[in-house]
Amino acid sequence: MVAALLWALVGGIVLGFLGKLFAPGDTDRVPLWLTILCGIGGGLIGNFLYSLFFEPQTRGIDWWRHGWQVATAAVLVGLAAGASTRERV
Repeated sequence: MVAALLWALVGGIVLGFLGKLFAPGDTDRVPLWLTILCGIGGGLIGNFLYSLFFEPQTRGIDWWRHGWQVATAAVLVGLAAGASTRERV
């Protein structure tokens, strides 16, 4: 249980920063904690969406699954950036 939470946190950090890198718009206003939450959400939602369309269990590193996770995290970071921009204006 603790290991799964630790992996979710580490994966959320990595996916959040990759999502922030690929997200359109001004993502500099998204705070670190929200970036990490978007990364965790991107990992969970991206994994779910990938398993809807493709075989959920594959051998080796599933780069397509990680691509879906990064893309989902980028969408979530973009939405968070848009929400924070509207809030401050």
